[in-house]
Amino acid sequence: MSSAAEQEAVAVQDGRTAAVVEGARRGAPVPAMPVWPGAPTPLGARYRVGPDGVAGTNFALWAGGAEAVELCLFDEEGRETRARLTELTHEIWHGFVPGVLPGQRYGYRVHGRWDPWTGARWNPAKLLLDPYARAVDAAAGNDYGALPPEVYGHVRDWPQQQIADTVRDDRDSAPYVPKGVVVHDDDDWADDRRPKTPWADSVIYELHVRGFTKLHPGVPEELRGTYAGLAHPAAVEHLVKLGVTAVELLPVHQFAHEDHLLRRGLRNYWGYNSVGYFAPHAAYAASGTAGQQVGEFKRMVRALHAAGIEVVLDVVYNHTAEAGELGPTLSLKGIDNRGYYRLQADARRYADYTGCGNTLHVVQPQVLRLITDSLRYWVTEMGVDGFRFDLAAALARSMHDVDMLSPFLAVIAQDPVLRRVKLIAEPWDVGSGGYQVGAFPPLWTEWNDRYRGAVRDFWRGALPDVRDLGYRLSGSSDLYAWGGRRPYASVNFVTAHDGFTLRDLVSYGHKHNEDNGENNRDGTDDNRSWNCGAEGESDDEGVRALRRRQLRNLLTTLLLSTGVPMLVAGDELGRTQHGNNNAYCQDNEISWVDWSLLDDPGWKALFELTSRLIALRHRHPVLRRRAFFSGRPHSADGLRDLAWFTVRGTEMTEGDWYAPAATLGMYLSGRDIPGRDGRGAPVLDESFLAVLHAADRPAEFVLPGPPWAERYELVVDTSREEQGEAPALVHRAGAVITVPARSVLLFKVG
Repeated sequence: MSSAAEQEAVAVQDGRTAAVVEGARRGAPVPAMPVWPGAPTPLGARYRVGPDGVAGTNFALWAGGAEAVELCLFDEEGRETRARLTELTHEIWHGFVPGVLPGQRYGYRVHGRWDPWTGARWNPAKLLLDPYARAVDAAAGNDYGALPPEVYGHVRDWPQQQIADTVRDDRDSAPYVPKGVVVHDDDDWADDRRPKTPWADSVIYELHVRGFTKLHPGVPEELRGTYAGLAHPAAVEHLVKLGVTAVELLPVHQFAHEDHLLRRGLRNYWGYNSVGYFAPHAAYAASGTAGQQVGEFKRMVRALHAAGIEVVLDVVYNHTAEAGELGPTLSLKGIDNRGYYRLQADARRYADYTGCGNTLHVVQPQVLRLITDSLRYWVTEMGVDGFRFDLAAALARSMHDVDMLSPFLAVIAQDPVLRRVKLIAEPWDVGSGGYQVGAFPPLWTEWNDRYRGAVRDFWRGALPDVRDLGYRLSGSSDLYAWGGRRPYASVNFVTAHDGFTLRDLVSYGHKHNEDNGENNRDGTDDNRSWNCGAEGESDDEGVRALRRRQLRNLLTTLLLSTGVPMLVAGDELGRTQHGNNNAYCQDNEISWVDWSLLDDPGWKALFELTSRLIALRHRHPVLRRRAFFSGRPHSADGLRDLAWFTVRGTEMTEGDWYAPAATLGMYLSGRDIPGRDGRGAPVLDESFLAVLHAADRPAEFVLPGPPWAERYELVVDTSREEQGEAPALVHRAGAVITVPARSVLLFKVG
């Protein structure tokens, strides 16, 4: 306690809390609702046929430390009926309500002490979303220009702002907050066939459910921007033509919009602001929000599976939309603030390893249960094939430090469902010691930002030497060759949703985020981009041609690298965000995929090259190895599985790796691929030589002689806009060839 004002506020709020709790104990006048004892498991609202064949819904809510819990049901007009849950088992409040059917909207009011100085923030005036709600009706409260003060547990405009979060707001939040919806799950997925694509064979395509189809001319207008739109044949056809094996969906858990965005007339577009970990985001449903979104999501998954495409969800279990002590009260904060969130020594404040105001306290058993129950639900009942964990290092923290033996990682490793799906870590958070690239255990695959940095730097001419590039092209063995990990532990990417698009990477020297309303302060300044001589869009055909060539170089490098490549939706079409490298709040044409780009011959050629490279990758196991290269001779002739060459056609020496270089030759032997096929036969393939040349002038390159090859057939030349329109060029070993400025040449070796 630091002031008389704080002491006065505590006294006032203690009196209010005591009165509310005592009223609940006496039985506040609410409409009658029969509540039978029910069961404490499973958590959430589960429709079932109860005792004596009576249909209804069992409600179960963990609320550790709460003094009373009220179940609140809402009719179509928003009228509320309340009933106390009187059964308490192991801190789970539960009851069975006969006659409550699928489609019923509901929430909770949780009573307890209001004492923010100790982290207690119970406030029964605030309607709370069930953390286990399987659908959310978010129609109410999404159309205003700012969050109304009623959704805050504290008096937001208290005159003494330094203690505003300690003064309880007793206004009812029910009209303004999302409600849970009872859903009946009876789908056994018997007609679904999961692709189960091996990691080494995977090509990931990161996309936004809304943005991918919002402008797609082949998708009916009423379905654009929805799960049904992504499931439409016109959308699936593009994915199939491109050749990707998995879509990684930006967050589809129910999320909320931040107040500071709403006040500026913006919305949270990316969705990294979760509030419901079991519910598909209602705004992406074309069929309705009274539970229909669940079936629509499942139909989308089935359609993608039928096309051989896996579904990976980008999930945000590190923080929620309730932010810090000045954030709204929507769910966990009002159920058990101290149980769900990491708090500082001053329990008024939140430990923030995410940059979003709060961090879930994953070492708490009930929080860990919430996360793992959610993950299993999306696998077993919603059909998804894996997860990408946002700021995964925050989940791996024990008490404070990142710990690769943390409860979260240990539980995942032994879970019979979760250990069998694709698990991708964003291996960092914003806290001390949070950068953990290469440190996750063998079960995990990681976003490899060191790949991104090295490839960007090489093609903009900023690498001091090619040591780091060599590691990145060949699977990053320096990061992942331990503990039985494989090259596919590295998700290789040049761009992601966060940052420049591929086209903007070669069109802008610095960010242009003015539309976000933050005076261009948001977004990273470390873009490692090069604008090819002009900032932004250019009418200079030379600049435009160079940019398209650089895009071809970047995509070719990505798809020839060992590891798992990840593309961002629209990069294969030349999508631009006009220099915005933090378009998280741009739910408009800045972020949506512009399908009219396919009408431009230059961008269509880029799509065709990307598709051709992915097909090449699928055909050739030497490009998608399941084990790291050894670099040692495997036969008497001295041929190795991997070799590196200078422009002189000689193998690189130790000194060459440390010298400045703009040209690198990478030889991949198809004769020395470890492992066997499904019938036990050796895996054999053709061999390839890739020549990467980042200088602004052509270079003479000597093609290596025996034992490496007798002849070289050119199969990809990124200096050309169109690929394959001329007869294949064949060179003999030892020939001196001219490598065009800023280009990649790929040769099939014979």
